[in-house]
Amino acid sequence: MKKRYVQVGVGGRARFFYESIASTYSETSEIVGVCDISQTRMDFVNKKLTQTYDYEKPVPTYFENQFTDMLDELKPDAVIVTSVDRTHDHYIITSMEKGYDVITEKPMTIDAEKTQAILDCQEKTGQKLTVTFNYRYAPHNSKVKELVSSGVIGNVHSIHFEWLLNTKHGADYFRRWHRNKLNSGGLFVHKSTHHFDLVNFWINSTPKEVFAYGDLNFYGRANADKRGVKSRYPRYYESGHIEDDPFAIDLTSTEELRELYLNAEADSGYIRDRNVFSDEISIEDTLGALVKYNRGTILTYSLNAYMPWEGFNVVLNGDKGRIELKVVENSYINSGGKKENEGALEDFSLMVFPLFEEPYEVPIKMESGGHGGGDPALLEDIFGEPKEDPLNRAAGHMDGALSILTGIAANKSIASGRPIQIKDLVDIKNK
Repeated sequence: MKKRYVQVGVGGRARFFYESIASTYSETSEIVGVCDISQTRMDFVNKKLTQTYDYEKPVPTYFENQFTDMLDELKPDAVIVTSVDRTHDHYIITSMEKGYDVITEKPMTIDAEKTQAILDCQEKTGQKLTVTFNYRYAPHNSKVKELVSSGVIGNVHSIHFEWLLNTKHGADYFRRWHRNKLNSGGLFVHKSTHHFDLVNFWINSTPKEVFAYGDLNFYGRANADKRGVKSRYPRYYESGHIEDDPFAIDLTSTEELRELYLNAEADSGYIRDRNVFSDEISIEDTLGALVKYNRGTILTYSLNAYMPWEGFNVVLNGDKGRIELKVVENSYINSGGKKENEGALEDFSLMVFPLFEEPYEVPIKMESGGHGGGDPALLEDIFGEPKEDPLNRAAGHMDGALSILTGIAANKSIASGRPIQIKDLVDIKNK
């Protein structure tokens, strides 16, 4: 018998899950219902399922206020949550309270109160909550975990982690719902959760204290004025400037952008292509944090969302040497191109510098699929036959909580100008 899934939130990122179930895992799994605020988007899902993946008939669709009806009527084996970040907690908690396991896109949620509520619910119900950190599975990131675990650089005492979003991908966070911190928690939560999770994963430790700064230095109306940007149209569609504005997105350029967003505006109320130099932006584009971990490691972290290339530099310093990883990624826009190109690597290098010995480059075998083969490996863990994994890359509710708590603490530090203790945010001593 096939494992039956329902999915709530069927925007661009949702395709990663339902299309994998309908194709690679169709012999063992199936989508039996979807839930969203937009009938147009749900109709697009059914178009894909019936025309591309040969589902015999459309699956039932439910609006967001009918979510519990969907669970009661369809009785799935598990629920997939890919809605707007601020709503994750509602769907996760409702599902677990009704006895269903949950698979959620990162971030698990966006603030301390919602994090505590999810942890309390999981403890009460005992349901499984999986958080989909595909970066753990990327071969270069897995190799760093192997190297650190092998002791090749000894005890890791400090890490420098620099993430760069270019003006194609970075700007997209300032066009979409992410631009409002009440929706996304800002980039420290929505984007950096990947990076903070990698650090927790690599060094097998948890954050203790966070101090951070953050500013809006590039996007937003004030910066447009300072830089002489004359774009004053509220959105890019029908502005007449799509061709000559490097920050514009054309919602007619792909079927997904057109069907999931442009054609869905009437019943969703959501505008996907707002001007990146408008007034309503409440998130930062320039972020820096200093994090102290419970095992003594110090992390210096930065994220900038307007760089000339996309990727990251990370350095791990230990008492026996140093690891240096540089990755240049293919920049992408969600639903703006082929899925397999998302996070594809253009260049990378992984070097080990042992004390008193010659440095050497570590070879990395890349696989097909997004993030150097990381995406298919994650999907196999979720929907396929999980293999024994000495790296323990599968992430649960505590991994999801600890990754976002660093970003939540960073947001509170920006607001208060003070260092924030993780233990003051959420009670995790018994979790």
